[in-house]
Amino acid sequence: MSRNKILSLAEAVKRYSWDGMQYASGAALPVGSDAVVFGRELLRQQRRHLHALFHCNTQQLNLLAAAGAVDKAECGFSGLEVFGFANGLRRAVESGQLALEDYSNLSFNLRLLAGAMNWPFAPATVNIGSDIQWRSAFAPDEQPAKHKIPTVTDPFSGREVGALSPLQPDVAAIHVSLADPLGNAIMLGTEWSRFELSRAAKKVVLIADAIVDTACMRQFPNLVRIPDIIVEAVVYWPLAAWPQSSPGFYDVDEAHMKAMNKALASAEGTAEYISRYVEGYSDIDSYLDMIGRDTVEQLSQTETAFLLDPFRQWIMTPDQIAALSAGENP
Repeated sequence: MSRNKILSLAEAVKRYSWDGMQYASGAALPVGSDAVVFGRELLRQQRRHLHALFHCNTQQLNLLAAAGAVDKAECGFSGLEVFGFANGLRRAVESGQLALEDYSNLSFNLRLLAGAMNWPFAPATVNIGSDIQWRSAFAPDEQPAKHKIPTVTDPFSGREVGALSPLQPDVAAIHVSLADPLGNAIMLGTEWSRFELSRAAKKVVLIADAIVDTACMRQFPNLVRIPDIIVEAVVYWPLAAWPQSSPGFYDVDEAHMKAMNKALASAEGTAEYISRYVEGYSDIDSYLDMIGRDTVEQLSQTETAFLLDPFRQWIMTPDQIAALSAGENP
């Protein structure tokens, strides 16, 4: 039977994270929807030795790496688009603290698809014959790498193709636009690989900018890309992707993106950033105060706001959500 799965952010991280876990976050491009606030809470609860799986790097991985919470990471893209390379991730890799395994965007998604389908591997023609295949950060002395993307023979044509290992992370924190209390979710804007990730992960926690009545999901069943049956918990947190963007809700905070990346370039800057922007709030209201109410208002004046129009009648108020989460599920 379906049940109310709304949890506070702190409780969701407490229940569904642990030191040394294989952790994935679902993002829509490095400047788009990502559960950045979940990563902040991982640091607040002092999680360590994470093995991070990020199809595309975001400010979340940038922060986790800069703070020393990640030992291993696998990515399909490690930049921050127009905001430059991720300085926290760069510093962690160059210092030897973090081993970063590189894949292409397509091969990373194929690995998630293989995990979702429970395949032993995904046959691929991408990345073959390149350093992506031959070099492994997890086995740096093995050249060429033998176990990163080994070759197999196509039984039909006899052709040699690559064998991509499947990804089945322990936990995936996936940012979504709209979720109902049961765990059904709608994503506005580019989806990236969140669909495949939601099926590949062993446990899924949704981080939603808005909670809607289940009637919304029944009205638009074709848009429900993540169903409740595969979701463990739902967290309501407005501006959860900040300083990144969420189509329909808010634009990217360009000033903070630049300032954040600059701060994470040094240990001193990272410590100051964590003190102010990770430990500097206690709940949603103080989080929004920390960002700045004027900034929140400005970012919310997005030209994509019309995307929410079909769903607005079902969006719950903070008081309604608080009533649902008052007795957190055992």
